[in-house]
Amino acid sequence: MADPAGLLAEQGFAVYVLHYFDRTGTTEIDGLQTILRHFPVWMKTLWDAVSFVARQPQVDPRRIGLLGFSLGAYLALSASAIDSRIRAVVEFFGGMPKEMKLFTRRLCPVLILHGDQDKTVPVEEAYHLQQILERKKIAYQMQIYPGAGHGFSGEIWRDAGLRMLAFLERYLASDVRT
Repeated sequence: MADPAGLLAEQGFAVYVLHYFDRTGTTEIDGLQTILRHFPVWMKTLWDAVSFVARQPQVDPRRIGLLGFSLGAYLALSASAIDSRIRAVVEFFGGMPKEMKLFTRRLCPVLILHGDQDKTVPVEEAYHLQQILERKKIAYQMQIYPGAGHGFSGEIWRDAGLRMLAFLERYLASDVRT
């Protein structure tokens, strides 16, 4: 997380890194039951974090974006489905929980970055998200990296970082009108 946070900070973005596991004392994910048990608390933690960030003097509360990796991407997308303060999401090898179908009020532009050989979060999650966004006519960009698994490195990481930066600059620029 330090690499994308540093890259964004260097480009003038106000960056906050949320440690949502801290609220539940979670140190590892030992199965789906842990995720299901803690997901609501992590969502509340994310809501609280967005509220805190929106009050910071260096932050324009109309230009808040989220960046999430794996489970963090699921949380970011879920939050964006119910929180209109979130204007853009970059999701790395995550997806939209099927349960959010019942709660989705809105979505914002999304950058989907996924490896086609991901054994932790199958690439089908990216395609499912693409279908949702297309059905709702929400702007998105998607890059599926051939041969990449759950996590990026080297040239793939460099490419994903550049895509992330361009996407956030596009959707969070000060002259964006909605």
